[in-house]
Amino acid sequence: MATTDTLADTPGHQPSARFKRPQIWNLLTWTIAFAVAFPILIVFSNVFSPKVSIWSHLAETVLPSYVGNSILLVIGVGAGVLLIGVPAAWMVTLCRFPGRRLFDWALLLPMAMPAYVIAYTYTGLLDYAGPAQTALRDLLGLQGGLRWIPAIRSLPGAIVMLVLVLYPYVYLLARAAFLEQSACVLEVSRTLGCSPWRGFWRVALPLARPALVAGVALALMEALNDFGTVQYFGVDTLATGIYRVWRGMGDATAGAQLAALLLVFVFVLLALERWSRGRRSFAHSTTRYRPLPRYQLTGGRALGAIIGCSVPVTFGFLLPASVLLYWAIANIDAWAGEKFLVLIRNSFFMAGFAALLAICLASILAYALRLHPTRPTQWAVRIASLGYAIPGPVLAIGILLPFAAIDHTLNAWAKSTLGVSPGLILSGTLVAITFAYLVRFLTVSLNVVEASLGKVTRSMDFAALSLGRTPFRTLTDVHLPIMRGSLLTAGIVVFVDVLKELPATLVIRPFNFDTLATTTYNLASDERLAEAAGPALAMVAVGIIPVYLMARASAVARPGQDNLAEDAGKAHTTKQYA
Repeated sequence: MATTDTLADTPGHQPSARFKRPQIWNLLTWTIAFAVAFPILIVFSNVFSPKVSIWSHLAETVLPSYVGNSILLVIGVGAGVLLIGVPAAWMVTLCRFPGRRLFDWALLLPMAMPAYVIAYTYTGLLDYAGPAQTALRDLLGLQGGLRWIPAIRSLPGAIVMLVLVLYPYVYLLARAAFLEQSACVLEVSRTLGCSPWRGFWRVALPLARPALVAGVALALMEALNDFGTVQYFGVDTLATGIYRVWRGMGDATAGAQLAALLLVFVFVLLALERWSRGRRSFAHSTTRYRPLPRYQLTGGRALGAIIGCSVPVTFGFLLPASVLLYWAIANIDAWAGEKFLVLIRNSFFMAGFAALLAICLASILAYALRLHPTRPTQWAVRIASLGYAIPGPVLAIGILLPFAAIDHTLNAWAKSTLGVSPGLILSGTLVAITFAYLVRFLTVSLNVVEASLGKVTRSMDFAALSLGRTPFRTLTDVHLPIMRGSLLTAGIVVFVDVLKELPATLVIRPFNFDTLATTTYNLASDERLAEAAGPALAMVAVGIIPVYLMARASAVARPGQDNLAEDAGKAHTTKQYA
């Protein structure tokens, strides 16, 4: 029986034999899926070979603190991103106050700031020897320390740093959810006596629940993946534990078992996100939209909205970026030079190469699903999308273990057969780190490519098919030129993600191969914060590019939005859109 989703079986068309045989595309899809799942399988395979002595030592000493701090970190970050992201999204979406249009995109700026960079910056500002405490001691005439000031290098400090850079995940999805809501539903709540606050709490917030849960899940996965912040603040989590067991104790198996425990945390988050939806429907019952009613804020309420939106932008981006810029200019001789150019070359080469490969693989996956959307292909694409959920330390363990085993096997064979030793072919080269980037960030490009490909009408496929084009020629000659804007966007996002990635890069990178991220971490770990300002500022500057793209995308009006009416300050209009 024919289905309209499968190009090879669409009624009224006579596909060529090449369209009827999508085995090559299915094979490529499952190969990519297996490559993504391979590190996960390696990590979990080591669970069944426990070393009792190591685990008893970990259980008696550091394992409780690893697990406990990871749980507290998740709880604190989850609560923080909700408390900042949701009210901010509500205010810029359904309220009118001075500066609303500016805050609409400015609230996304902290996404450009890597968590470990903001941690280094605030440590330099607020630590005992920092300018803030020094000025306060001089002002109060004190000689000793200010014991009543909370230590920045602590678990609460790490939570605050992560919340400041991760709340945009919730803000972005919550804002999109509020924009998509029907004005009729909100107005009905007003006619039933609900104030704007009660309407938000009882109507808008429940409708936006799936988006909020998804945003919190993304933020928590990033928090569990964080290594630079918690390591620098001296907070023991599962991410830092993997690195210490791997490098400090030299036990790859115990490190893999800790990685499996961290991966369980991530899968629990994903399961909770799915379970929270249940079988309830959150769909809107209307296809007719009118501009959302914006509530005019005046006086103290307007001032409160301005302050509420200014605080996360100021402390999450403006202040740390200004400090980095000051340090970078004041210490330009310490970082600007030939070594910095090498860092730029290494970072940009790896990020660009990984982004190009990610776009190619994402195009293969999305096009295979378009050609032959069977259940096995759908499962393969889902498996290939798991990579973004794998924390960097887990990924490093899952890649280095098999790659090192392959290298040892090849060396032993070459030495016994050919009398030569080729050395490290996989684990000691850029192959391993490139593979890690692809596994980690393939999902980012896949989401963009799949959405863009879905907008291409299938009549173009049929026209290419009638002209004798193969599936590959159809993809290269028809689809890719149409999708070039989206492909560029996907490439830029992956490029910046790779540029900022620290945990996997720190563990897997070859010897004497440094990037902006690893150099920033190493200099900050040596308390050379001024020298780390240049590389850190370079990452922040490049990170603004995808933030700008997301701001542009989120600025697209909701269905039925009348921008002219909104610009004129009219909260309601009688014009309706089908």
